[in-house]
Amino acid sequence: MIKFDTFMLENGLRVLVHEDKSTPMAVLNVLYDVGAKDENPEKTGFAHLFEHLMFGGSKNIPSYDEPLQVAGGENNAFTTNDLTNYYCQLPAENIETAFWLESDRMLSLAFSKKSLETQRKVVCEEFKEHYINKPYGDVWHKMRQLAYKEHPYKWMTIGASLQHVEDATLEDVKEFFFKHYTPCNAILVVAGNIETAQIKMLAQKWFGPIPSGTKYNRALPKEPAQKAPRQLEVTSNVPLDALYKCWHIYPRMDKRYYACDLISDILSGGGSSRLYQSLVKEKQMFSNIECYHFGSTDAGLMTIEGKLVKGVNIQDAEKAVIEELKKLQENGITASELEKVKNKAESSMAFEDMSVMNRASSIAMYELLGDANLINTELSSYQAVTADQIKEQSKFIFDENNCSTMYYLSDNKN
Repeated sequence: MIKFDTFMLENGLRVLVHEDKSTPMAVLNVLYDVGAKDENPEKTGFAHLFEHLMFGGSKNIPSYDEPLQVAGGENNAFTTNDLTNYYCQLPAENIETAFWLESDRMLSLAFSKKSLETQRKVVCEEFKEHYINKPYGDVWHKMRQLAYKEHPYKWMTIGASLQHVEDATLEDVKEFFFKHYTPCNAILVVAGNIETAQIKMLAQKWFGPIPSGTKYNRALPKEPAQKAPRQLEVTSNVPLDALYKCWHIYPRMDKRYYACDLISDILSGGGSSRLYQSLVKEKQMFSNIECYHFGSTDAGLMTIEGKLVKGVNIQDAEKAVIEELKKLQENGITASELEKVKNKAESSMAFEDMSVMNRASSIAMYELLGDANLINTELSSYQAVTADQIKEQSKFIFDENNCSTMYYLSDNKN
């Protein structure tokens, strides 16, 4: 049982405190309820650009990293389509340094043309290196556009176009910041060798005076149900042909999500999983194959992707994948298979919660989903999934009318 206290400042900042006296460290985690899905379709990549800008100095602190390093700390951040998360870990006696640093960049970044140009270059290089010049790098740009027609999940966190980041102005950046990076749009979690009373005092001292901001009202277009198969064929300079198939699944807080999550493990959770055993080991059609989903807040995608063995016809490989899915739909799963994936879910959740940094991040994310106590109760939702539900959901999800398929073919057939 992971215990925590919750309170809210007058400016709307939600604060959660998790005391753990077994460590000399403390973690301060700030989660902003803004991701790539909140961007203007003509100005994408901003949430990710901010992940970089937030380390470029704030109103009263020209360098974020230096004071943290002096205090014995380390930091990092990540952005998804749903959220942006910043965290730092340092010796617990120096926790106030983290409050000072994080509150100052929430108060105001040091907006300057120099900082924007520096970070713009970094992001543009990242875009080119990982998504334009890398083999298979553009897969998810193409796949998201194929699978989503309305919802802003149709672009990646890095942005829909390099041009959008290249064209971003200082005014664009300021507008995005003051719309989203406000106390009423943030969750602060402090975990480690600290006291709740001490954190209440520090939160009030450092974050209390920051103006609340206007609560961002999210009204995203809903993705209509997919009624017919979608297909795309791409030829590129890659070593092997690759197959990608995506099916629409449920939002993260839908009760049926847990059956979906277990299905992905049944199909692809390691060397004893169904797809690996049948298509890699026995039939030797794929060199590797996996099934996964992104755990996105809104309705997401279940994906099967695999690189083919040279000489295998991609349509034959696709038929073999569909055959495996039909077996699941018609015959369901055994009691031992179900027990195995439930045990795996339990052990991965326990492993995730071992470090105080992961616990802080998990508490923040569950709070964003609407209930921080899910960190303690979610395992029971996995344990409640039945074999019948797995069978029923596999029939519902793996419908070709609900599927977007991409053949990513190698132009090097030698």
